[in-house]
Amino acid sequence: MFLLMHFYTCDTQWLRICSSPSNVTFLRIMSDAEQQTDEQEVLMSIYDGDPSFKQVSPTVYQYKYGDDGASRSFVLEISWGPTYPSVKPAFNLEAFYNRNLLPSVKETIISYIDTEAEQYLGMPVTYTIFESIKEKLDELLKEQPETLQSVTASMERVQLGASCATESDKPKEKKEHLTKAQKRRQWDKADSKGQKARGWDWVDVVKHLCQTGSKAETG
Repeated sequence: MFLLMHFYTCDTQWLRICSSPSNVTFLRIMSDAEQQTDEQEVLMSIYDGDPSFKQVSPTVYQYKYGDDGASRSFVLEISWGPTYPSVKPAFNLEAFYNRNLLPSVKETIISYIDTEAEQYLGMPVTYTIFESIKEKLDELLKEQPETLQSVTASMERVQLGASCATESDKPKEKKEHLTKAQKRRQWDKADSKGQKARGWDWVDVVKHLCQTGSKAETG
């Protein structure tokens, strides 16, 4: 029976493996920074001379899939945080190069990568992710059209659908319902062109004054 125990001395993490009271082994666990340094050296060695691979910075790496400018080509960027590989790295498909990649395809790729990274939490995963996508490329891109013209048409349909959905969400303006008598009065106030004459809604001042004056004389 083995007894495992983690403990620290200064900034170093150790794993104490005890198989019996007299048999104790101490295994030093590398820090995140040390693992990043080692992984950087491995990546630069493996992908040396590969034009699809690019080191943007000591903690940011890119890999391009497919032929330049093709509809089914994209660039994946992986960024390491200070606590990687204890936590998953960040994945990015928002490079301008990926402008022709359908949103649904981006979601499929990111979802796949995130699931893969979760399985290897605590271990360097950049090389594994890059190579795993190569094996799954056709499956991940099955919804991506073969030609750029088809991509444009697909994106226009997506945008049109979103636009229609937005329009349907807007409250419809209620039309004023008039009685026949109200419609008739509006018609009487309109000219031959259907336009209302100037001053149609003014008060008939003359008639009003005549009526008021006659009442005053009677009084």
